[in-house]
Amino acid sequence: MRKFFTFFCLSLFLQSYGQQRPKLVIGVVVDQMKAEYLDRFYDDYSQEGFKRLMNEGYSFHNMNYNYVPTYTAPGHASIYTGATPATHGIIGNDWYIRETGKNKYCTDDASVKTLVIGAEKEGMMSPKNLLATTVTDELRMATNFRGKVIGLSIKDRGAILPAGHFANWAFWYSKSGDFISSSFYGEKMPDWVTKFNSEKHYMPYIEKGWSLLKPIDNYNESLSDDNPYEGRIDKTKPPVFPYDLNKLYKESGADILRTTPFGNDLLADLALKTIENEGLGKDNITDFLTVSFSSTDYIGHTFGPRSIEIQDTYLRLDLTLARMLTYLDKNIGKDNYLLFLTADHAAAENPIFLRDNKYDVTNVPSKETLRALEKFSIDTYGANLILNYSNFNIYLNRDMVKAKGLELTSVKNTFKSFVLGFSSIKRVYTDDEVLASSGGDYYLDFIFRGFDPKQNGDLVLVHKTGYMEYNETGTTHGTPNSYDTNVPLLFYGWHIAKGESYKKENITSIAPTLSKLLKITFPNGTEGQVLEELLKTR
Repeated sequence: MRKFFTFFCLSLFLQSYGQQRPKLVIGVVVDQMKAEYLDRFYDDYSQEGFKRLMNEGYSFHNMNYNYVPTYTAPGHASIYTGATPATHGIIGNDWYIRETGKNKYCTDDASVKTLVIGAEKEGMMSPKNLLATTVTDELRMATNFRGKVIGLSIKDRGAILPAGHFANWAFWYSKSGDFISSSFYGEKMPDWVTKFNSEKHYMPYIEKGWSLLKPIDNYNESLSDDNPYEGRIDKTKPPVFPYDLNKLYKESGADILRTTPFGNDLLADLALKTIENEGLGKDNITDFLTVSFSSTDYIGHTFGPRSIEIQDTYLRLDLTLARMLTYLDKNIGKDNYLLFLTADHAAAENPIFLRDNKYDVTNVPSKETLRALEKFSIDTYGANLILNYSNFNIYLNRDMVKAKGLELTSVKNTFKSFVLGFSSIKRVYTDDEVLASSGGDYYLDFIFRGFDPKQNGDLVLVHKTGYMEYNETGTTHGTPNSYDTNVPLLFYGWHIAKGESYKKENITSIAPTLSKLLKITFPNGTEGQVLEELLKTR
């Protein structure tokens, strides 16, 4: 009898454990975060932000993107679908459409309208261009649509794509300073968001201005405050602290907040209000909140990865994360939430900085590449056969090629030979070569996983390592090189044991791993590789 009772109790325990899920999952994406920022700025972080996640959670030190282009929209889509652009269809932030002769933005949707007056174009957005389900979609279905999913970001794409097709809401920042949404999610904005907007939470940050968080001697991991590799947010003065945000607000409105650390703070304010007002994590039905911090990207693009501005931004983000973790501990319970933090891509070193330090590379403006292609086409064929050059893709005017009696494959190969002559170019592939990829070419593998034959171009370019298709100041991203692909990944909270791994992993492993942790179906396009370390430590 005693054995039967013991067996019965054990069976009940195992059954309940097998169904157990956290009350709340929080997915944090830091836009343009290089993995090395965790180490470079480590000594200046507090104990309760990044260090808490690293020292008490599980750290993956060698997480990588496995496709190009490494941009914001494909990154967010890949994190949450467990698929690459070849499958989920988000092949860029925007991309050229042959049929229309125009660019399509990743979340554009003319069938919906904004829910906030004054932001009409900014609100015509939805996830309809995303061709695969997300882990957030699968959670909604697994809970019979009772678990809530809400996406938040300064950028529309950072809010919409992670939240997926079945989200309750997605909210993103508008130029007016309001957080907005579209009719895809509901008929009117929730009253609490309208109230949040009316209180103009961005103004205290504007009025405070942007000064250094710590004495300037603490920023010895960065270049000098005024250096030639930085851009400017105030065109009338050098890029040095402090920044008068009141002045910039009067000139450009609330949009200036994006390119300051306080865009992250404002988003965190909204995130905590979302948890409170939407009752996230208050019952045993798992909810999912996606939070994408975008200001790191705006600041990185403007000032570059060696600037004091970017270091100050991460020191402030560290405190913002600490504030969020403290709130979650108090209101959800330390053992009741699961949080992960990663990035949608990393970023290159400024090539002019590298060149000044005797590394023979430079920046390559995309407009110069386009002009060279058009001139070569006219000189060779007597006509401009270039429809578009963007996202490292060359689109040829196939109708004109045919009308001139030219053979398309020959034209592609002629342009390929020409572009290979550029000093900045490492490889050029035709679309036929991409689709015939056999897995033996390192660069071609990256392109293949990011390539959709219905949407990509006729040729795809790969720049040599260290070259950057961008301006002379600041930085950008997009290549298959490690400086663009290597990002952090930290898991913390519910059923996550302390640990670390240096094994090379792919970003597409996050969604299927979450699926296994939550005991739900894989997203329908995922490659299905899981991070076994997290499952073994449970």
